[in-house]
Amino acid sequence: MKKIIISILLLMPFVSFTQNKLKGMIMDRENPKNNLGLYGANVHWLKTTVGTVTNENGEFEIPYKEVYKKLVVSFVGYKTDTLTITSLKAVHHFLTPEGELDEIVIINKRKAIQKSFIQTQNTFTVNKDELLKAACCNLSESFETNPSIDVSFSDALTGTKQIQMLGLTSPYLLFTQENIPSIRGASQAFGLTFTPGTWVESIQITKGAGSVVNGYESISGQINAELVKPFSDDKLFVNAYSSLNGRLELNTHINQKLSEKWHTGLYVHGNYRGEKFDANKDNFLDAPIANQINVMNRWQYTDVEKGWISFVNFRYLKDKKQMGEINFDHSNDKGSSSVWGSEIKTRRFESSAKIGYVFPELPFQSFGLQFAYSNHKQDSYFGLNLYNITHESVYGNLLFNSIIGDTRNKFKTGISFSYDTYLELVNHNTYNRYGDSFGVYFEYAYDNLDDFSFTAGLRVDTHNFLGTFVTPRLHVRYAPWADAVLRASVGKGRRSANIFAENQKYFASSRQVKIDNEGGNIYGLSPEVAWNFGVSYLQKFNLFERKGDVTLDFYKTVFSNQVVVDLENSQEISFYNLNGESKASSFQIEVNYELIERLNLRTAYKYYDVFTDYKSGKYQKPIQAKQRFFANISYDTEVTLENSQWKFDVTYNLIGKQRLPNTASNPVQYQLSEYSNSYSLLNTQVTRVFSGRFEMYSGIENLTNYKQKNPILASDDPFGANFDTTIVYAPIFGRSIYLGARFKLN
Repeated sequence: MKKIIISILLLMPFVSFTQNKLKGMIMDRENPKNNLGLYGANVHWLKTTVGTVTNENGEFEIPYKEVYKKLVVSFVGYKTDTLTITSLKAVHHFLTPEGELDEIVIINKRKAIQKSFIQTQNTFTVNKDELLKAACCNLSESFETNPSIDVSFSDALTGTKQIQMLGLTSPYLLFTQENIPSIRGASQAFGLTFTPGTWVESIQITKGAGSVVNGYESISGQINAELVKPFSDDKLFVNAYSSLNGRLELNTHINQKLSEKWHTGLYVHGNYRGEKFDANKDNFLDAPIANQINVMNRWQYTDVEKGWISFVNFRYLKDKKQMGEINFDHSNDKGSSSVWGSEIKTRRFESSAKIGYVFPELPFQSFGLQFAYSNHKQDSYFGLNLYNITHESVYGNLLFNSIIGDTRNKFKTGISFSYDTYLELVNHNTYNRYGDSFGVYFEYAYDNLDDFSFTAGLRVDTHNFLGTFVTPRLHVRYAPWADAVLRASVGKGRRSANIFAENQKYFASSRQVKIDNEGGNIYGLSPEVAWNFGVSYLQKFNLFERKGDVTLDFYKTVFSNQVVVDLENSQEISFYNLNGESKASSFQIEVNYELIERLNLRTAYKYYDVFTDYKSGKYQKPIQAKQRFFANISYDTEVTLENSQWKFDVTYNLIGKQRLPNTASNPVQYQLSEYSNSYSLLNTQVTRVFSGRFEMYSGIENLTNYKQKNPILASDDPFGANFDTTIVYAPIFGRSIYLGARFKLN
């Protein structure tokens, strides 16, 4: 009897909510990427007032009576369909776009940065229109017009840009490529430059703790890059780019339809910089001599009727950089102490596969399989310092999605594993290890389809170095009134610090490496563990009959352990476990407003309070501005019948003063002030769209030509005790003018 009662209780959700409800999913027939649904489609019973709107996944639920026979489905820019319904069998329907004119209308209305009022997590999407506002030659340069991401140069040699979010650098962000972890381990320092901007279809940025589905390593957030799809990308796309700092780039996409279900694409990227520049006359190259070849072959299988979709990628990269004194010749001067030089040679191969299946009769239920393999080999030297690393990685994830009772109660569950081997050579010392982990996770999401939703996730992992541990994460959303949403999140993250790969720029200095072996399993150090807490408020408004929105974010990251990177002794770089406090607080207010038709303003103010207990005392994080101001103005002329158009974009950044590492023990001529000066940066770009096939763009980065004076400390004595190329808080090169062209065939 007891078992019968329990069974009845378990079945009650199914009975009480599905007796008089019709459920289904509405999708775009011409663009079924990843089987994502149409958000905001209208669904109603013919000749009644009974209706609903599809949610962010394209799913809907509508009251049902036997007298209801005709279901009308409509969406702006798509043909309206009327379906005959004879039972409660789930609807899985595809809408067809009206035609070219309506498609143009949709593109014009879609915002370049899309913020959802429906999603529980604080996630927003940066689409192709936003990425094209800047040169966007690679992923590291894709955030110039985004106020949530801070972009800066990592050092005075490589020209590499690093990004920060919530006051923390990229190692504390989880980078994924189509939700597969991608930039980690050996690729942490330069991996953002290995993904060409034209390959990126959109970027999803999540602030705070991410989903347990993607692993346990994210601490301050997640950045996911969706690549262009062979199914929907242009048959031929060519992008050529040239700048006055000697940088040349060429991107080519070739996509081919092999059958109704199979599509393939070949993507080739090459860049070259062969000229030498020394504008500040310090006898060092302002930008490296470099070249890169990057090739990806992508396969897509789509069977929308049966619910299958899959992607298979193969990719090879070869990258080379030469830096140092302007007269350095690697064939003669490598390893000598007469002329200082550096080279970084990287070869990388990777492959990945994604298989997804959506049950045709149950569109809310699906499973997915992800698999990835990469082999990354870097050989490099910095003056007399040698650093080589080989990193081989295998990753797998099996995921199942379904509901409990009805679509208001969803869950995701699955298992994942990873295996990494590291072979590192630091001068004459080897640091070899392997790491394997296995994890299980469960994530439950509740949505009342109105004003409240939450997502609670838990995963348990076991790792040969990190041990067995639990990762909890919670996201809550509440809409207190119309056009407003309040979000809160809390989550835990854990990672092992790859201290050499993540900090290899410090090899280009005279600092001696010091590691406090405190009994940990990785370099003698313990894993990093942190909690992230955050709240966010988003409100739409209308002012003078123009639309806008305002967002307020506050996030705080608290480390229970951190591998401290200590630069306060100018003669060494020390790594040790945290003994005390390390916290990062971030506040941001952002306003988006349409000033006049097609003239949009985006502005933001950010305040950071990031400090750590070092052995010598508590200090603010070095080379981190406490205050920043951002403004972006964009204007597009109206699209003509010939599809011609002008696009204008201006971005302004005000970066406040930054604390510099302590150099008081250096000779007077090599001492720096305690803080840098604040400064401004101005970037602009103009695009002329001649037709749907051809456009040209030109821009200026750092229009005001602001440059850091003497970015290389002791550049006159590169083999001396005070040489340092890493105290960089402002641009090195100065003003840069570029020109490019895009051509495509549909």
